[in-house]
Amino acid sequence: MATTESSSLRRTPLYDAHVAAGGKIVDFAGWEMPVQYAGIKEEHLAVRSSVGVFDVSHMGEIETFGPGAQAFLQHLLSNDLDKLAVGGAQYSVLCREDGGVIDDLFTYRTGEDRYLTVTNASNHGKDLAWFRRQAESFDCTVVDSAEASAMLAVQGPLAREVVQALSDQPLPGKFRTGRRRIDGLDMLVAGTGYTGEDGVELIMYAEHAPVVWEALLRRGAQPIGLAARDTLRLEVCYHLYGNDLMETRGPIEAGLGWACKEDTGFVGSEAVRAVRTAGPSEKLVPFTISGPGIARQGNPVVGGGEVTSGTLSPSLGVGIGMAYVPAAAAEVGTPLQIDVRGKLRDAVVATKPLYQR
Repeated sequence: MATTESSSLRRTPLYDAHVAAGGKIVDFAGWEMPVQYAGIKEEHLAVRSSVGVFDVSHMGEIETFGPGAQAFLQHLLSNDLDKLAVGGAQYSVLCREDGGVIDDLFTYRTGEDRYLTVTNASNHGKDLAWFRRQAESFDCTVVDSAEASAMLAVQGPLAREVVQALSDQPLPGKFRTGRRRIDGLDMLVAGTGYTGEDGVELIMYAEHAPVVWEALLRRGAQPIGLAARDTLRLEVCYHLYGNDLMETRGPIEAGLGWACKEDTGFVGSEAVRAVRTAGPSEKLVPFTISGPGIARQGNPVVGGGEVTSGTLSPSLGVGIGMAYVPAAAAEVGTPLQIDVRGKLRDAVVATKPLYQR
């Protein structure tokens, strides 16, 4: 991944392609990334109705391999690694000893004793240091593979059709992964994504990204920026680290107890178990705005709590978001009032996901 000449911001291998496509470039987690191309609504609805391609090469990748790799990751990650077969994908959180969330991650088991974990861009350095520190007593090797890698997400109801036309083999199913040749180039293909739509994520050598990007565009995929990625994930209540997840809160209050298996003894498991047993004092809930207005991160909820993510839903046409609220106010249907720059906006706790096909 190259560094710009004029600043310390980094660029993915697709920077020139984004500029050529009319992408509006912004600083995101230290990277020059396209926030939008044709427009947020158009891009959002393209993913909901057909197929979009996202450059997510700013995400980090950590490879773990060796005889002790499985035991190490079982110790480190909140989910049950014993359930992750070769060719599988698993979501988990990375916790501090006190249960605070360091990051949320996807881990792919690419071989018997080999794993690839994808980190959030802003957390990669922190995660890598935590992996290396915790790995010292295990017989495994931890390698930072972010510099050599690029990652594209192809999402939407036509995503698999588009990628399959370029693939040498049938694509892996949902939450499955495997190596394929896409447009003649070897890469890891995973049946995962961040939009609520079907699709795949492609992890490849960095130098291959421009070729694959152009092949996908020729097949009809529309370039999608970070802004539509955010509205898409929020409609289906997927968490964004730094908004909905943070070190000062744990996974139970964030609604991620399903990804935590305390009996494995992962780092922070006892703190997580204590919150699960006692019940969290607050919970992360999705909401819809009942009238006009859009709530944003940091807006206070009357009676306690705050908004962590908020936007205007392109699919639903109303303001939506997620907020931490007192546990007593977390039931679906509970009315809320949110202070949006001094004006109270009525909202209601909604059911996940906010958008359903």
